[in-house]
Amino acid sequence: MGAIFQSLGRTVLAGIVILLVILALATGGKINHTALAMSLHVISGVMWIGLLWYFNFVQIPSMPKIPDDQKPAISKVIAPTALFWFRWSALATVVTGLIVAAASGYLVAALTFQPFTPVGLGMWLALLMAFNVWFIIWPNQKKALGIVTVEAAEKAKAARMAMLTSRFNTMLSIPMLFCMVAQRYGSF
Repeated sequence: MGAIFQSLGRTVLAGIVILLVILALATGGKINHTALAMSLHVISGVMWIGLLWYFNFVQIPSMPKIPDDQKPAISKVIAPTALFWFRWSALATVVTGLIVAAASGYLVAALTFQPFTPVGLGMWLALLMAFNVWFIIWPNQKKALGIVTVEAAEKAKAARMAMLTSRFNTMLSIPMLFCMVAQRYGSF
């Protein structure tokens, strides 16, 4: 058992195997592809929003408290890795969400608000947030972290833009999460 937890890859693989067993038991051995896509959607979404909240509730507020000689550990190692998983989990969340919506027959209705559904509003909020991740936060973070070389003033401006856009996404994540859950429980 210890060997599973010594490796992140084996730990995740074990979680996927447990998920597949649960899905197989719940469906009499016929795994529903929509349920599998929904599971991947939830996993990706938790990673995406978890990292978003990590940046906003932990990393950004902690940076002023970290001694200058230790900051490169964050900017050169932790932040680039976290941003890798952040942007790809955002994309995976969107793709799997669209697959679930299409397979469930409500993609067009949700995206066109006909009839208005909470999941449609949640989808639009998530699409806007994912756009921000890929086209505002990530390009500016590359400058702020020195992945792309820019002058000091542009680096500071990029860091601020990335932070403000990340805060905007944090704000949108609250109603987005509610809309996704409200759809399932008819709370709208």
